[in-house]
Amino acid sequence: MWQLVVFALASAGLGYISRESLRVRAHGLYRFFAWEAMLGLFLLNVDFWFVDPLAPHQLVAWALLIVSLILVLAGVRLLRAIGKPDQARQDGSATLAFEKTTTLVEVGAYKYIRHPLYSSLLFLTWGIFFKMPAWYSGVLALLATVLLFATAKIEERENVRFFGLAYQTYIARTKMFVPFLF
Repeated sequence: MWQLVVFALASAGLGYISRESLRVRAHGLYRFFAWEAMLGLFLLNVDFWFVDPLAPHQLVAWALLIVSLILVLAGVRLLRAIGKPDQARQDGSATLAFEKTTTLVEVGAYKYIRHPLYSSLLFLTWGIFFKMPAWYSGVLALLATVLLFATAKIEERENVRFFGLAYQTYIARTKMFVPFLF
């Protein structure tokens, strides 16, 4: 029962954060639903978070969660330091404050993958899944994965509109989520 209360409260918070994106149907619309799937997945698996911590599935989960943390910290730091976010950026997309970059970031994790933050969310999703793998949590993990892919594709179109040829060139030389693979 407490999970439903937490889901409702957290969903309200996510809805508030995503309110602009939900209105204009930017990439944040799909991201909101990915967050919802991830939240549901977390609440399904939270009771198993520290159960049998040395089991193989738990070790995989911790490895994925650590990669997720590294990617999000590095990605946000680079966006803020090099991307030069500016609230005045008006390109027709509804973005969070740190996403309103005015300079294309092509160093650090961004040298190899275009979406370190979405990649972080993918690693987080699958890290949560491996806390207690089950078919029903697999459905939520797959749903979150598909929604994050859709989010990234829409954001790429928005970035091409804003950065133009520079972003198209960037797409051609980098992978989307996993360096050298995908």
